[in-house]
Amino acid sequence: MAKKIMLTEEGLSNLENELKYLKGEKRKEMAEKIKLARSYGDLSENSEYDDAKNEQAIMEARIRDIEATLKNYELIDETDENVQTVRLSSRVKVEILNTGTTREFKIVGVNEVNPAEGKISDESPVGRALVGHSAGDVVEADTPNGSMGLRILEIGR
Repeated sequence: MAKKIMLTEEGLSNLENELKYLKGEKRKEMAEKIKLARSYGDLSENSEYDDAKNEQAIMEARIRDIEATLKNYELIDETDENVQTVRLSSRVKVEILNTGTTREFKIVGVNEVNPAEGKISDESPVGRALVGHSAGDVVEADTPNGSMGLRILEIGR
């Protein structure tokens, strides 16, 4: 059996909305784009047509990916008030020991990762190092840029 894909309520909603957009409005846009490119004539030398067909293929692959995720997900329980240890859906404030700077992360499933928003996967090196630990713990994360020491300052929801 395939591994369940962990999603928050927000992540589930975002995927459902993206799927609705891609299957509705975006498919119509792509059909128009292909129709317009086709009107330019000879398809063997029509780069607009090739580009539109490639864009359509990428869109259809994304639709299949989302549908597969929606058939095999598990909702993360965000109602549990336990903030003693880091787990999926935890907000974690850490001190990066190498630099003395602080960062906040939200631990999410792989489909919701967004580094710009501080959302990291529980399967990433930093996420993996933090999960299961408590405030005050010092952990080591083996990142592609080398080892990183982290002190957990706060855990929240």
